Amino acid sequence: MNPAKPGETPRTPWIVGVSGASGTPYAASVLRALLDAGESVDLVVSRASRLTLLDETGISFRDAHWEDDLREWLSRGAEGKPGVFDVDITGVRHWSAGDLAAGPSSGSYPSKGMLIVPASTACVAGVALGLSKDLLQRAASVTLKEGRKLVVAVRETPLNGQTLRHLVTLDDAGATVVPASPGFYAGATHIQDLVDFVAGRVLDAAGVEHDLYRRWKGELGAGSAD
Repeated sequence: MNPAKPGETPRTPWIVGVSGASGTPYAASVLRALLDAGESVDLVVSRASRLTLLDETGISFRDAHWEDDLREWLSRGAEGKPGVFDVDITGVRHWSAGDLAAGPSSGSYPSKGMLIVPASTACVAGVALGLSKDLLQRAASVTLKEGRKLVVAVRETPLNGQTLRHLVTLDDAGATVVPASPGFYAGATHIQDLVDFVAGRVLDAAGVEHDLYRRWKGELGAGSAD
């Protein structure tokens, strides 16, 4: 576990919000990397995202069985094959999306910040407008008002003017907007590589160390397949 910094408690988690946009493999990659880095995680899975997770993986995420469901989800590769990753989830605490009395709903609850991955346009709008209709949106609003790091990995295309204005509002409020747009210069040869690139850029924005992708070193052709 990473040592606590001044002002942090022994368990000062990253809050990870998963909204209903397509792209649950991005969330899985971020979660695995946070745990690999020794970080604690508070997880909020929205109601809409559970439908997306079921559609993309066949996994039903249930509050009463969240540990088993999370373990199964994080063990899968981006292509859906089970048993690809061996993940220790002891650093994760789960909060129901409907629990507005949960820890992350208050600014006095310690956290390092929040990552929303993937972020749907509805989620982006709700956070930008300060609606706080569920715990995910409330936790994001708290993160902004407390001046903590908020990273929003928006996953939608094309983007209309209304969503673009909402994203500018989030940027003005101090959030970092990371479009879920994979880069190809790192030498991707598999769908997991493309997913990990986006997850890595989310973690870069949060300041969390990882080795999810090969970084640019100023050498043309370094990412080409042999």
